[in-house]
Amino acid sequence: MKNPFFTALKIILVFTLLAGAIYPLAITGIAQILFPYQANGSIVTINGKAKGSELLGQDFKNPRYFWPRPSAGAYATVPSGSSNLGPTSDSLKKLIDVRRKTFIIGNKLPSNTVVPNDMLTASGSGLDPHISPESALLQINRICAARGYSADQMQAVKQLVFKHTENPQLGVFGDKRVNVFNLNKDLDLLKGKK
Repeated sequence: MKNPFFTALKIILVFTLLAGAIYPLAITGIAQILFPYQANGSIVTINGKAKGSELLGQDFKNPRYFWPRPSAGAYATVPSGSSNLGPTSDSLKKLIDVRRKTFIIGNKLPSNTVVPNDMLTASGSGLDPHISPESALLQINRICAARGYSADQMQAVKQLVFKHTENPQLGVFGDKRVNVFNLNKDLDLLKGKK
């Protein structure tokens, strides 16, 4: 008669080896072969130097760049997460009011401008790299003024926003969105930059 303890121990060891080593190594190998860019974090390099990931939001405060969605975790990957403030929270209402005023003043918009929700609320992870096309378009005047762009160059910035607008995944999941990091990267490549 077999000892159930040793049988259970053997099963644990086999599944630990399968699920803890063989399966992860196989999936990692397949990902490295089929999708090396994505498997390594979608890191963007400029002039041979890593500048960031397409998958993670970054803080752009300079008026020459598009501003990202707010982050409850200050765009840090380790303490990332939401603020956990609910819709009835007075703190959240005050925070949204401050963000609305900051966005309107920073972009020199009329005080009655409807600011898109993605510029008022942080994402669940605090690292969302996307904003809505509407949020990007509201920032164009500020960016062009900071860069000293002409009306033609302003039109080129607008076209850049449209170029970077991504449709919902599979046509149904999510909303149209713009990756802020990629948009800012290409903004620096526009002809006539200052």
